[in-house]
Parts: sequence; structure tokens; C-alpha cells
Amino acid sequence: MDIADGIPEKALEWHRAGKGAVLATVVQTWGSAPRRVGSQLAISGDAEIEGSVSGGCVEGAVIVEALEALEAGELRELEFGVSDQDAFAVGLACGGTIRVIVEPVGAVMPETLLADMVEARAKRQAVAYVVDLDTGARHLARDGYQQRFRMDRSGFEEETRTFVCIHNPPLRLIVVGAVHIAQALLPMARIAGYDPVIIDPRETFGSAARFPGETILDDWPDEAIDKLGLDPGTALVLLTHDPKLDDPALLRALRSDVFYIGALGSTRTHAKRVTRLEEAGFTPDEIARIHGPIGLDIGASGPSEIAVSILAEMTRVLRKGA
Repeated sequence: MDIADGIPEKALEWHRAGKGAVLATVVQTWGSAPRRVGSQLAISGDAEIEGSVSGGCVEGAVIVEALEALEAGELRELEFGVSDQDAFAVGLACGGTIRVIVEPVGAVMPETLLADMVEARAKRQAVAYVVDLDTGARHLARDGYQQRFRMDRSGFEEETRTFVCIHNPPLRLIVVGAVHIAQALLPMARIAGYDPVIIDPRETFGSAARFPGETILDDWPDEAIDKLGLDPGTALVLLTHDPKLDDPALLRALRSDVFYIGALGSTRTHAKRVTRLEEAGFTPDEIARIHGPIGLDIGASGPSEIAVSILAEMTRVLRKGA
């Protein structure tokens, strides 16, 4: 689940305001279900809602069950079959079946646990909400679910009734170098779910006219990265092939846990980059984290196709590992 959705935050806000709040979560799907496992809907005691568990197909029934569960102070497990006709009405090709758990905040999901989850999300920390539906035991975990974090995949642990809901930071793309490739890459990345930032101290390159609506930092790359911070949900793309700009960012990234580092340049340019990094004391394993020349080899020609190859490589590394 993307932290940008704000659904647990809204549930905590309603609960603390005295309205009462319930979190409904999709825990299992069959067929072409409208929403993925882990999708959430927050419902207040005043029947206000935030989010979705079915794109509109069964929300009405879930709200009714949630309000009853809030009054009774109990967990509920619900199962719905979404008909092809209902699914088509909200823009889907066909229906499916979904299972949803409904958890009133306070009575079932402890307020302190929800508050800890919200705090972790605010700090861009990946966290898993783990609930045993048989015993009612609940806790947050930051370790032990690396595969789920990487795949952004919530679900039941095999052969158990323990559900793991993954809360990942929003994917972030930091691009050093406001060049032609960046003009194509940033809108593509935004469509793919990234929050892009571009860094370039050269005002002529990093201008709002060339990158309308984008976040542009005109600091030197190392200073900008120190302000932004680096985390496992971040990809760093270096596009200047100017060591004065690329290397300061690279030095920060190689000692961080960003999931992807890519650097533009020919094989010869990359070999020189490797030599500089070896002289700076980096190990072969650390240097091997750099994807250079950048992007999948798809025979790309021109800035837009190169941008496609970069985004494809980022996706492969994110979902399948380096």
C-alpha cells in the first residue's frame, strides 16, 4: 500500500476526534477482483469514508457492516462476490470475489498500534501490519518480510490465517541532470507511481519552463540529497555524465539503501567512473550496484526511448532484485 493514500491517517484522525473509526482491508481475492489485496477503506462513525475496497461495487455493504462492528466493538470478516455487471459499472471488464476484514480502531485495532503505523509512514519507513485472525494478535514489523516489501505484496502467510498488510513509502525518483532524457523520464515515472525530484544547479537546465509542475532543486547534488534523504523506496538516476555533478550524488547513494542507482554514459565513461570510485575506497560489490550504461538494452534511440529503457530497468530491479 502506498503511504500517499492517507487512509490509516484519516482513521486515526477520526478516532482521536471522538467520531469513531473503522479500517476495512481487502485480505483475499479470487478472479478479476476490483482492488488488490491490501486495499483499504476508512469509515468514520458518521459514515464518512476515505479509500476503497472494490472501486464502488460493495462499499455500501462494507460501510453498513463497519458501523455495526464499531457499535459492537468486534472484528468482522466479510466475503463478497462482485458480479460482472457491477464490475462493468465501475469501469472493470469482469467481476470476482473479495474477502474483507473490518477492524474498529480502539476496540479491535489498538490506537497505539495505529499511531505507530502512521508515524512510520510519515518517516517514509516501510512497515508491515501483521494480524492473526484466529488469535487476534496484532503487531507491526519492519523486518522479516523483505520479499513482500520489495514486491509491495500484502497477503496471508502460507497455510496460516496470519495476514500481512504492507505499507511502503511512495516510490521516489531523484534525477541529477535536467537534460532532454529527464524531460521524458519524469512524466513517465509519475505515471508509474513515482514522486520525482530533479536536481541541477545550472539554472538554464533546471528551469520551470523546461519542467513545468515538477520539483526542481538548484542545489549541488550532494547538498540536495542530504536534504531529501535516501531510503529503500528511492531510485537515483544520474544523467549529466559530468563527474562534478554525478559523483557527489553517487558517493551518497553507494553508502545508502536506495533500490536503484543508474548512471548515463558509455562503457568507456563508466570505466572511468569505476576507477574514480575505486580510488575513493569503494569496494567492487558497492560499485557493482551502479547500472551503467543505464537502462535495459532495448536498442533505444532518442531521449524518450532511453527514458523507457531506464524506467523498465528500475521496475525490473524493484520487483525482481538486482
